[in-house]
Amino acid sequence: MSKAFTKESDGPEDDDGDGPSLPALPLGTRNYLTPAGYARLRAEFMTLLDDERPKVVEIVSWAAKNGDRSENGDYLYGKKRLREIDRRLRFLTKRLDIAEVADPSVHHGSDQIFFGATVTYANARGEEKTITIKGIDESDSLAGEVSWISPIARTLLKARVGDELQLVTPVGVERIEVVDVSYPAPSA
Repeated sequence: MSKAFTKESDGPEDDDGDGPSLPALPLGTRNYLTPAGYARLRAEFMTLLDDERPKVVEIVSWAAKNGDRSENGDYLYGKKRLREIDRRLRFLTKRLDIAEVADPSVHHGSDQIFFGATVTYANARGEEKTITIKGIDESDSLAGEVSWISPIARTLLKARVGDELQLVTPVGVERIEVVDVSYPAPSA
């Protein structure tokens, strides 16, 4: 079948498998971000739009003038990179449009867990773990950051220091206790 008769989609299922993609937001939920997370996404958007895309367009334009495009590596790889940039720009546009910036510093000094909290909890064996609850687009598990929609974050949200909670894991229910809660200090 000719490629001319295939459907192209810009929806969340539009993924070529070229790279990692972030999970989709559950229906009806908001895209909460910390101010720093929003600034990072915005900076990435502006860098792609103002710096990278114009450079790639210039390379593709130059390569297109060189003749046979079917064997022109600059043209082929440039077009591929342009598609990747455009896909990421569409994704960032959608996420930034629905972003809701929640400043965790407004809870500074509170012992209750809300979005943006850094929480230390202990399991039944006495092992302590510290995590920070962030937005789905900014969390980094290697840095101890979890998305606010993750099972551990959902278990911890609205709990207070000293509360004992039941965390449902793939191997069963684990009892955890909230040891400490902290928030960033408000900026002056």
